[in-house]
Parts: sequence; structure tokens; C-alpha cells
Amino acid sequence: MAEELLRFKGKVRCVAAAPPLALTLCGTPSNETGEVALAFSARAPGDFPESLEDAVVERVSPGNYRITSGARAWLLEARAVHVHREVAAQFYRAIPPRPVPFVKRLLWSLVLRLGASRLGIRLLRVSRG
Repeated sequence: MAEELLRFKGKVRCVAAAPPLALTLCGTPSNETGEVALAFSARAPGDFPESLEDAVVERVSPGNYRITSGARAWLLEARAVHVHREVAAQFYRAIPPRPVPFVKRLLWSLVLRLGASRLGIRLLRVSRG
């Protein structure tokens, strides 16, 4: 029985490259937000397109995977499959940036105002030595 690894919604880009990760599928999963890249350590079949629509990736057996899109299906033999998820938005929601101290904001404000005039640029260059 096949085990579903990932179900994409919409357009899926297919990137063929040199080994070890010779085939990568990039798109939006149906049950998540953000982009996911699914990289196979296998060469793409000769008739594999540059993009798919609503693709489904299943593990048929250990080392064997089926990619289905519409009425078409491709079988791959891959030693490994790597899933890369975009997690930056979740990370920065969980760990917000710390506020900039007032003295540092004041210093950079002064430096930027000096950099806006020729005299200020000269003063900055002199202060650097």
C-alpha cells in the first residue's frame, strides 16, 4: 500500500540537476502555507515535465516513489528524499526581534543625518582616522 508523502496544490516547479539531489519539486503543499522543496536522490525520468499541476508524491515501497499529476504518473527509484520547508515566518513569529536601545537609535540617526551632507561626510571621514 502506498504512503502519501506530500500533496501539492497548484503549480509545482520541477528542477533537474546534477546528483546527488538530481530532482527537486518546489511548490505549496495543500495543507500548509509557505513553499516546500522535495528533493530526490534520483534522476528524473526522460519524459518528466518542467512543471506539474496538483502533484501527489507517494512512497510505494522502500526506495520507490510515485509522482502523480492529473492522469500521468512517474515511478522513481531514490535512495533518499529530503523535505525542505520555509519556516522563516513561523520562526520570527515565535521569536520577535528585540527592541533597539534608545542610545543606539540616536547614534545611527545622527550618523545618517551627517551622511546626508558634504560637511557631515567630511566629519565622518575625519573621525574614522
